[in-house]
Amino acid sequence: MPEAEEQDDAEDMPLSLRLSIADTLTLGNATCGFMAVYFTTTGILIPHLTGSDESGMARHSAATAVILMLMAAVFDLFDGLVARKLRSSPMGAELDNLSDLISFGLAPAYFVLVYGMVADDAHQRVSALAAIVVLLAVVLRLARFSCVTLKDGMFQGMPSPFGALTVVSIVLLELPFVPTLLAIIGVAWLMVSRVEYPKPRGVLAVAMLSWIVAAMGLLAAWAFDAPGGQLLLQTGCALQVVLGAVIPLFATARRVNTFRDNRREARAAQLP
Repeated sequence: MPEAEEQDDAEDMPLSLRLSIADTLTLGNATCGFMAVYFTTTGILIPHLTGSDESGMARHSAATAVILMLMAAVFDLFDGLVARKLRSSPMGAELDNLSDLISFGLAPAYFVLVYGMVADDAHQRVSALAAIVVLLAVVLRLARFSCVTLKDGMFQGMPSPFGALTVVSIVLLELPFVPTLLAIIGVAWLMVSRVEYPKPRGVLAVAMLSWIVAAMGLLAAWAFDAPGGQLLLQTGCALQVVLGAVIPLFATARRVNTFRDNRREARAAQLP
């Protein structure tokens, strides 16, 4: 009888409170984001504040934090695919936004904040301001995504997972402080801009997943001080930043070509 009562309670549970498979993946996204903050704190910030000289630990923790953000991007990619194939609960969209805020807003912003505290040439207060800008850009982007209806297959502004990975790539490049700061602000602007980015579907989704796996390998090689690991990591980070800058150029060129084609069609229609 108790088992029957439990089954009846489950059936009587409101539909809005039942988690789907896609929702479970979304919660995995949030968990990865939180653990990225944890490893950034325990492996980078605390050793720095306590005067520890264990640079290897900081390297491993930084790599682990970024790998967790990459895993969060994988969960974010698959929860959308699963939701389209199967179903998503009425909470799905809200869970997705909240999880993205943790993994692609709080985690990278906190990474920037800690960078400003541990880097030799960084300015802590300016870095804190840059971290706030990143966090608010993600908040605004996610809020706009919930309110604005766009044409199918496109995002307006740099997607928050792509933005988060670009921000941490800029930090890992270990450039001088001012170029690092300007690049981070530029990524934040792209996230709230109206530049169109394609949604990762089909071949693009496979390419994105392959790139994430490759990035994890580069981070692991760097963390364990493999031969050429530093060069490989910097090459991967540079490629990530270049992609973030080049994609808007393709989008702009496509929009200009579309505008020209429309004008030509309009002129042709006016001819007798």
